[in-house]
Amino acid sequence: MFDILIAGGWPMLPILLTSALALAIILERFWTLRRGAVLPPDLGVQVRVWARAAKLDPAHIDALAAGSPLGQLLAAAVRVRGRPRELIKERLEDTGRHVVHRMGRYLNTLGTIALIAPLLGLLGTVIGLIRMFLAVMVHGAGDPTKMAGGIGEALICTATGLVVAIPAYVFHRYFRSRIDGYAVSMEQEAARLLDELDAPGAPPATTPASAASSARAPAKSATRARVAPAPAPVER
Repeated sequence: MFDILIAGGWPMLPILLTSALALAIILERFWTLRRGAVLPPDLGVQVRVWARAAKLDPAHIDALAAGSPLGQLLAAAVRVRGRPRELIKERLEDTGRHVVHRMGRYLNTLGTIALIAPLLGLLGTVIGLIRMFLAVMVHGAGDPTKMAGGIGEALICTATGLVVAIPAYVFHRYFRSRIDGYAVSMEQEAARLLDELDAPGAPPATTPASAASSARAPAKSATRARVAPAPAPVER
């Protein structure tokens, strides 16, 4: 195999570099786009139960957003719970675009490799044919070994470029389809959470200002009770 690669000439070097990069991207995307890492089981049900019971404090929401892409999407809706439905829906759409964009990380590079690998193989083919014709010009057509070297270099580069490009293209389409499927599932979970937050009796969002005002209310009542004058005695 090493002899074959050496026979391909220097155009084999960029083809081998792109193949190593494509392999690294494929392995990384397989690990990152695991279903359990993107869509943890029963996470949507848990968040709806927590939202119904008003058990989501800021620290809990931050941990939810950092856990998975689905958690990040649901946390964006929980942060604005109690707001109008259109505002929550707009926040979900904005966050969803960012989440899908991050899931497609490096896929443009993988698609570029699938595009340029055959071109690099074609470049090696052209260089091999040029070498073959130069050998014919110098030594004539009577020496088949000179012609075989150029033809071999051309065929090796072409085959190697296709070997790199075909798997890169296949995995690029595979990861794109997997991300599309994840996006549909996350959209369904977000719609269920939106219905839960918009249901009658849903707990409103707790803000620092509302918490402070509610804490000051009993104090004001107590102060008014202390300063209230005693009733005057009734004269007989």
